[in-house]
Amino acid sequence: MFKYNKLAAVALIAITAAHGAFAQDASDPVVAKVGSAEVRQSEIDLAIAGLDPQLANLPPEQKQVAALSAIIDVKLLAADASKEGLENDATFKQRVAFLTERELHNAYFKKHVVDAITPEEVKARYEKEIAAIEPQEEVRARHILVKTEQEAKDVIAALDGGKDFAELAKEKSTDAASEGGDLGYFSKGRMVPEFETVAFALEKGAYTKEPVKSQFGYHVILVEDKRTQAPPPIEQVEPQVRQLIMRDKYVALLDAAKGAATVEIEDPALKTAYDQINNPQQVSPDQPAAPDQPVAPEQPAQPQQ
Repeated sequence: MFKYNKLAAVALIAITAAHGAFAQDASDPVVAKVGSAEVRQSEIDLAIAGLDPQLANLPPEQKQVAALSAIIDVKLLAADASKEGLENDATFKQRVAFLTERELHNAYFKKHVVDAITPEEVKARYEKEIAAIEPQEEVRARHILVKTEQEAKDVIAALDGGKDFAELAKEKSTDAASEGGDLGYFSKGRMVPEFETVAFALEKGAYTKEPVKSQFGYHVILVEDKRTQAPPPIEQVEPQVRQLIMRDKYVALLDAAKGAATVEIEDPALKTAYDQINNPQQVSPDQPAAPDQPVAPEQPAQPQQ
């Protein structure tokens, strides 16, 4: 049976600062009442938007009741807190001020960054990024993988005698994962070096006349086609393109804001650390820059799938 109370506990963290003033019209019906306080559908919708990501895949009715349960809990204890005058506590006021500024930051970001992106900007940035990518050659190949060099030589002899490569692959290859030895298209860096070097050196329609040894055994390789790798369609990479545009717009907003205001950091060590993150080009030469995060190298694919 579904445990509503567990969901409500998780949801509570995300929505404690979410309640406020909501539209009072027929399109925003009252869903529940907690004393004299009303819970409207808009408030539930806002709470659902702030639910923990782990709850994102729940059915709508379960998310609805989780959000409602959490809102009721919040309103009950908020009412008791008001009776005790906790809204006048200095720490509470400080936290409310911080949360207000954070939400204003988010609203400004949404208005001037997220909502300001146009389809024309996305298309132009996509074309710019694609133009900056060096075209990559791709090869479509088949291979026959055997255990010994002599077996590979026998395969080559059979091919020289007119045997069909795909049929021979089905008969001889120990790589059962690729039907007829077909590896599809691949670019450089996707196969182990011994295999890749030979595959890209072969002409279209040619097969190896000598066995190719790798850690997996002995390969006989046939190159069926060569082409220039097509760029991904804009629909496929639009989220990433939008991220690039949002980053640039956000940086521009911050640069303009910083140019119009004075930022002073009293603690010298904290100021140095802040400058390293925000103004690395302005850090003095004797100050070590923050190290870049290492990027794990992409592992080459194995010819046998």
